[in-house]
Amino acid sequence: MTRFTNPQHLKAALGKQNYIASDEIATVMYLSQQLGKPVLAEGPAGVGKTELAKALAGATGFELIRLQCYEGLDETKALYEWEYAKQLLYTQLLRDKLSDTYAQALTLHEAADRLAAEEDVFFSMRFLLQRPLLKAILSAQPTVLLIDEIDRADAEFEAFLLEVLSDFQVSVPEIGTLQAVHRPLVVLTSNNTRELSEALKRRCLYLFIDYPSLEQELAVVRLKVPDLSPKLARQAVELVQRLRGMDLRKAPSISETLDWAKALVTLNANSLDQATLETTLSVLLKHEADLQKAKRHLFSPPQRDRRSGMEPPTPRWQN
Repeated sequence: MTRFTNPQHLKAALGKQNYIASDEIATVMYLSQQLGKPVLAEGPAGVGKTELAKALAGATGFELIRLQCYEGLDETKALYEWEYAKQLLYTQLLRDKLSDTYAQALTLHEAADRLAAEEDVFFSMRFLLQRPLLKAILSAQPTVLLIDEIDRADAEFEAFLLEVLSDFQVSVPEIGTLQAVHRPLVVLTSNNTRELSEALKRRCLYLFIDYPSLEQELAVVRLKVPDLSPKLARQAVELVQRLRGMDLRKAPSISETLDWAKALVTLNANSLDQATLETTLSVLLKHEADLQKAKRHLFSPPQRDRRSGMEPPTPRWQN
């Protein structure tokens, strides 16, 4: 398990996990470890926020525990539940023993007292089903806790999360207060589908991860899809960058760039000709309106210059 001495040390470790981190990312993640503060990573979907948490777990050697957020998520699904079916099974198995306990009672009041005395048996850690938050708190080894897409959860759950992130302890009425054995490294991700509270942001180090530059994305493609020729890789990334500049419903993410690069390798493509683009563009764009807009932009013939009589320039996807 690794503790990092400086941001560059962390950046190099993330690189060994095939994650190309900027200096800003490496610095924020290093400070998170040193200051014991969660990181809130915001940005468009598919820019590598979740992958950052996975790479951090790999770089540190810590277990990755993931809480996927969604609308309607509550404490029960995030923290713990009692395994009532298991409790019932144990009750049936111990029925004879319980009957002996009640038989020795002289009154109903005494029988109730005897039953109350046995409650600890059925409300103990044996029957506590640990959900991601409690699992991270009680883990005997250090962990990376990924709270993914926190913006999809309700504001009420976000308020509950503030308490957990402040103290890393949980009160279970039947057991008592459970404190973290090791304070987890926490990464929260958000796709900006709703505004998060100022209270949550105050408790976190903020990191905005945007779409990469052409050279950064090209480096990612070369790392993740080494079988794609360097020339075709550059052509592909240049086209993706051009598409992101269009007014699309959903711009292609880095993950979709990588999917497209893998598709080009699978198809043994040698160049980005019109036939290849027409048959594979749907790997990048996931809405029909976006596909049609991109095809009009890429494939519509440029206007001939009537005054000069010059031939139309090179098609747009080859520029």
